[in-house]
Amino acid sequence: MPKTPLHPSPPPLEANDVAIVGGGTVLWFVAFLALLPFQGTLSAHGHGTWPWICLSGGLLGLIGLWYCRARRDAIARGRAAEAAEPAPGHTAERTTEGNGQNPATRSD
Repeated sequence: MPKTPLHPSPPPLEANDVAIVGGGTVLWFVAFLALLPFQGTLSAHGHGTWPWICLSGGLLGLIGLWYCRARRDAIARGRAAEAAEPAPGHTAERTTEGNGQNPATRSD
């Protein structure tokens, strides 16, 4: 069977990670608040840990939110640094001509 040619990998998709993690974190806290009034009933039926699992999910979501924001800011700083530095082999201004003179100070 012949091999299929390899294609280059597509660039990674960009997503709003902060919004996704923030939404999930809010849902964990809402679930905690919704289950808290039923703590006695949940404990009687062997599910007393559910509210605390939701609280743990919300607190871990806060850590994830901090991480995603730091990652987003680091990516933005990296892109800004890439845009600020000139391309290799390219100079912003030509300082000398073939004869070694600066074109700005040359008199014809």
